[in-house]
Amino acid sequence: MISKLSTQCRTTEVNTVSDNLIMAYKKQVWENDAYLVSTFGKLQTESDLLRTAINRSKAESILDTKDVIRDEKIQALNYLLLGSIHHPSARIKSSGEKLSAEFTKYGLKMIHESYAIESSLIESLLQDFSAPELKADIKAISGCAEVIDELRAAQDDFKTANFTWEEEKAKDGLTESATKIKKEVLSIINDKIVVYLKAMELANQEVYGELAQTISQIIGGMNEAVKRRAKKEEEVAIEN
Repeated sequence: MISKLSTQCRTTEVNTVSDNLIMAYKKQVWENDAYLVSTFGKLQTESDLLRTAINRSKAESILDTKDVIRDEKIQALNYLLLGSIHHPSARIKSSGEKLSAEFTKYGLKMIHESYAIESSLIESLLQDFSAPELKADIKAISGCAEVIDELRAAQDDFKTANFTWEEEKAKDGLTESATKIKKEVLSIINDKIVVYLKAMELANQEVYGELAQTISQIIGGMNEAVKRRAKKEEEVAIEN
């Protein structure tokens, strides 16, 4: 008998199961079963949307991480320059004051701006710091050139991640979250496909038996994986 897919499945796991169910369905011809054709058509649509939403969520998560890294580089540069203006060496102090004056035009407040505005400010800051007349001052402060290079690398990484995120947002005009689409996919699988095949397997084993058995194995395998994961997490919680 086919079991329903566990609601404890992760979003990616639900997507994997739905893709596998669709593959199993396509192995046979079901043009005479309007209900299965319609239901699996809906599952295909929602599964595609879920995959796109998952990719978008991943892209957004990566973007957030890249933003945190560049913020850290901005803060590191700020602290380095603050330290340099209090350095006992007159040469280092002078260079620190000159570079701090440039940094102050933008300030730490830039890390609280929107992604787009912060990117623009960082690009301007890096452009200012690349001026030939500041080259000697940057060299005079130990670690300054390295931090600026790290900020440039972090900004470039962010721009790449931002481009990927914008691409994902544009796909199919997606606005729904992966979590919301996951619930819809679960509903189609559990309330429509599983319920229907349970009845049809009993009514006509010869026609529906193979599909019902394959779907039962796919769902059963995922449910077992979810149970094992839950047990392992429970054991870790007890140990801690």
